[in-house]
Amino acid sequence: MPDQLAQGDIDVAIVTAVEMALASGLAFRDAGDAATAEASFRAALDIDPLAADARGALADLLADAGRWAEAAEAFRAALAIEQGRMEWRVSLSDALVRSGDADAAIEVWRELLERRPDSAAAHRAMARLRVAVGQPLEALDNFREALFLDAGDPDTAVELAEALVVSGDPLAAVETLQPILRRLPDYAAGVFTLGKAWLDLGERDKALGAWRRCLDADPDDRRGVAVLIASVEGDTTETMSQAYVRALFDRYAERFDEDLTIRLKYQAPQTLRAMVDQLLGADAAGLDVLDVGCGTGLAGVAFRSMAGRLHGSDLAPRMVEKARRRGVYDDLQVGELTAVLAREAHAWDLVIAADVLVYVGELGPVMIAAAAALKPGGLFCASTERCDGDGFALGPSRRFAHSPAYLRRMAVEAGLEIIVMEDAVPRWEKGQPVPGLVFAARLPA
Repeated sequence: MPDQLAQGDIDVAIVTAVEMALASGLAFRDAGDAATAEASFRAALDIDPLAADARGALADLLADAGRWAEAAEAFRAALAIEQGRMEWRVSLSDALVRSGDADAAIEVWRELLERRPDSAAAHRAMARLRVAVGQPLEALDNFREALFLDAGDPDTAVELAEALVVSGDPLAAVETLQPILRRLPDYAAGVFTLGKAWLDLGERDKALGAWRRCLDADPDDRRGVAVLIASVEGDTTETMSQAYVRALFDRYAERFDEDLTIRLKYQAPQTLRAMVDQLLGADAAGLDVLDVGCGTGLAGVAFRSMAGRLHGSDLAPRMVEKARRRGVYDDLQVGELTAVLAREAHAWDLVIAADVLVYVGELGPVMIAAAAALKPGGLFCASTERCDGDGFALGPSRRFAHSPAYLRRMAVEAGLEIIVMEDAVPRWEKGQPVPGLVFAARLPA
């Protein structure tokens, strides 16, 4: 019995000493004396290396000092003692990212999710981390799982919607937010993000409506909505956002060919090929051909026989994947029209844009980029829808039409010469032929 009492006295003394050192360290930390606070925390750990709170306090202090590698080591040691402390896991992840080891930070959450796949908090933390390190696409599954496990949580829904917008799928962001906003119509964070999604989809009026609701719900305007509203109202440029086009065609990819060729009687690739045959001869071969906005590859099929090298590009990843399955291209890439044209200067005998310019209003940058991409004597051949006048117009189908005069002016300003321009019917709509044009612009040799 005396021995047991003596051991009990020792244990109490150790606990007391640790608590005193910890309390002293916290007091010095609060007083701004970080060096003495660190010494106190380390003294507590010298007495009891398994004092989890002292490990955590030391780790927090090191993180506050920006000593990220040391902080990560301390948080990891604290978690080894008490695995359930979520705040330490979050801090460990942050310290690893700040010390340059994002992969290790991701592994921190992957390890927890292997043990706790039903943890909405862990899925949410993993998703936030992936967004923070520039992996919004990878974050989507974790956000979705967190929303499933914590059904209807509005904050998680907004974060998922934000990630969808960043990942280029604003349409899915709208679909994510609408059920939440039916239940919480004045939820400021939700209508703010809804506005961003609508703007990316080219729906300016809907974006402005959402942001005005946000301003009503948050009169202090903590998100700077008034500035966004003024910016959008002051921007009179008619254009089609990349996100809108990408979302539209990614959703459309699986039924694209059937809808175009049967329901819409789409003939742009064949019409362009007939025009090129007239200019170069039907037996032309061995050309370097770039098909921009290739979609599922219908133009690639039409031009494969004259191409020695056939490259395709499209803004929508699912369209590119469909085109790849055709097996007609030597190379395919996901990319925006002018960016793709800029990748290889004076590299192409022929650049094809079939049913692409209908998603671009101002064609000056496109013509300039095409001129830079063509070899001397090369051809830029495209289809578009037609309007009267001297400019371009956005129609009710959210497709642009361009006038012949405008196309000629833009070509001349880019250093191109339009050598053929013909009326065409690129597609039918609502049972009627759509007035269109095909043209060939040449870069002088």
